[in-house]
Amino acid sequence: MIQEPFRHSLDLLHSAQQPNGGFPYHLGENSRPDATAWAIMALSAYAFDHESCNRGRAYLASQQANDGRVSISPSHPEASWPTPLAIFAWESISQYQEAQSRAIDYLIGFTGQHFSNPDPSIIGHDTSIPGWPWIAETHSWVVPTALALLALHKVGLGTHPRAKAGRHLLLNRQLPNGGWNYGSTTVFNRELPPLPECTAIALQALAGHTAIHEIAQSLQYLSHELPRLRTPISLGWTLLGLGAWDLKPTNTEELVLACLQRQERYGSYTLLSLALLLCGANAQQGLYSLLPGPLPQSPTSFARHQ
Repeated sequence: MIQEPFRHSLDLLHSAQQPNGGFPYHLGENSRPDATAWAIMALSAYAFDHESCNRGRAYLASQQANDGRVSISPSHPEASWPTPLAIFAWESISQYQEAQSRAIDYLIGFTGQHFSNPDPSIIGHDTSIPGWPWIAETHSWVVPTALALLALHKVGLGTHPRAKAGRHLLLNRQLPNGGWNYGSTTVFNRELPPLPECTAIALQALAGHTAIHEIAQSLQYLSHELPRLRTPISLGWTLLGLGAWDLKPTNTEELVLACLQRQERYGSYTLLSLALLLCGANAQQGLYSLLPGPLPQSPTSFARHQ
């Protein structure tokens, strides 16, 4: 049985669906692919109105370009980072297999700008490793690379050269003392601070494909930060990231309910943030446990073979 605060949030998400099947970032705005994909995942996770999810998937298909990308809007085709989210929303839905396949082909062929590092004392990370950018013809960063990796892993392409390079990029961008930020490690030999949501997204993407000793400090950092997290994006991703390593906290429900209640003081969350938080609350073993089909290799199983 769904608790009342969760049901209220699901009702709010459901009521925000637009006539074209998409979901907006804020109530009253136009539909966006990223918000739509997260809404589909949240509603599906709670088995809440399958027809609404199907209409959302159709909206995502209507936003797909001929080359397979799903951009944030038709006016910004270079911002194709929602493509992995669409792949998640279409997972195991037979009528969208072709759309999903084209999106996967686009991801494999799409990369950021990479170059030899002119001065490692200024830019601390390896700038030559291929990954994925937020915007076409820009450098690769942690979050879009992690999202693309998650999509490739889910469809069984974890051994593809692009996936291997993506994991190499994430491990290279891991901060010396643990955790990740947007994607810079040191600047002028000074270590930059980590961010919980970036750390959680990277940990989710590496789960099942990386030995635990390589990310142990990052898991410790994220677990330490968890009690202090107050925002839906940071908390939602942290629940997914820790869950992917079989470390989902036992007080998850308490943390999520407290986060939902803060809207009474600070105002309503964006619909995307709300959907992400609901996903984090429901997922038992990270993001993949919300999606149809078998789970990828567990981190525990992977560790036994290292």
